[in-house]
Amino acid sequence: MAQKPSIPKGTRDFSPAEIAKRNYIISTIKKNFESYGFQPIETPSFENLDTLMGKYGEEGDRLIFKILNSGDYLSKVDDQLLQDKDSNKLTSKISEKALRYDLTVPFARFVVQHQNELEFPFKRYQIQPVWRADRPQKGRFREFYQCDADVVGSTSLWQEVELVQLYDAVFTQLNVKEVTIKINNRKILSGIAEVIGESDKLIDFTVALDKLDKIGEDGVKKEMLEKGISPSAIEKLQPLFQFHGDLDEKFAQLNELLASSEEGKKGIEELTFICKTVESFGLKTAILDLDITLARGLNYYTGAIFEVAAPATVSMGSIGGGGRYDDLTSIFGLKNMSGVGISFGLDRIYLVMEEMGVFPESVSNFTTVLFFNFGESEAVYAMNAVLQLRKQQIKAELYPDKVKMDKQFKYAEKKGIKYVVFVGSQEIEQQKYTIKNIQTGTQELVSFDEMIKVLNQ
Repeated sequence: MAQKPSIPKGTRDFSPAEIAKRNYIISTIKKNFESYGFQPIETPSFENLDTLMGKYGEEGDRLIFKILNSGDYLSKVDDQLLQDKDSNKLTSKISEKALRYDLTVPFARFVVQHQNELEFPFKRYQIQPVWRADRPQKGRFREFYQCDADVVGSTSLWQEVELVQLYDAVFTQLNVKEVTIKINNRKILSGIAEVIGESDKLIDFTVALDKLDKIGEDGVKKEMLEKGISPSAIEKLQPLFQFHGDLDEKFAQLNELLASSEEGKKGIEELTFICKTVESFGLKTAILDLDITLARGLNYYTGAIFEVAAPATVSMGSIGGGGRYDDLTSIFGLKNMSGVGISFGLDRIYLVMEEMGVFPESVSNFTTVLFFNFGESEAVYAMNAVLQLRKQQIKAELYPDKVKMDKQFKYAEKKGIKYVVFVGSQEIEQQKYTIKNIQTGTQELVSFDEMIKVLNQ
């Protein structure tokens, strides 16, 4: 007996209904990207390994899927290296490529490689899958789509303002209201590390702090101690764990905490401009919140940091994120090219919309009307109508086989088709159609023009 086929953990098959809903989200995001002036690009699904490694921090590097070299990939490995079992040294010999971990680093490589062809500031969007060797769980997959929008070649904070507005516009149109757009600034985090005397442990500090909502205050403090951050430094961080109030109150607390740090005060200045400007224009449904514990462990953020939390009624983590990166392209040799970008988590947004029940009913309607098949002459008459309806942008199909009506009805019901049309000798003689609404059970004999009116209701 053949073994039942399966797929790797952390990956999924998608049904037609699921694809329709995913495409609805993508088209909404894409429409807004383009209305804000972003242009589409695509990059390969895999990059050279040295393009990706070292760009995401130690934790990120461990989650990169490496691709074995073609052919005899052990031919360049000597016996001593095999005996040593040093995976890091061995990997460099047997793998030269890797699946992309995100879309931002490949974008930085794209900008550097094509810099003479681009007009700066360059606004790009990219909607493609990425891969991470993570532990699968709800809302976290090993293969998933990212929907990114980035601007490079400008240091203006107006870009951050527009990206907040872009988040608000997309989630409002998707009917995912009251998302929380959390914002922080990497300079503020650097300033905090400075005032507690742990500047040399900035990455360890931010990685631990970023986990506050997952492991709690005690868990964060424990991890910081394990990373070598002193108890006295952790004690100075205590105000961060009781950080609350409106924007003015939070900025007042920050100014007091970072009074001795020029770097920290610069971060406060940048955040103040972004928050106050967004506040002056207003948001439709999103909530902007200054979250000082928001760190995001990625090494390349240098200014504003964004994270979007789902509405409080939904049990889901972040559904978007991003930030400012002043130095990203310099890793590929291009200096002084500041950028800022955000990402929408398609798969998590899908789960949130499913849980909230906000997908429009029309999204999964692949066919509006099904013509039953009662024989060859009836099928010819029906197909002529089908072709004319399609020209009117009405989704129509003819059941391919002459079978019992019960089977054709079941087909329509399972596909969620709202209308069915019967065509027999009487309809052909009168040049009419009997149309039935499956949901209400109403049925009537109509002309072709009348049928169009019914289907367009």
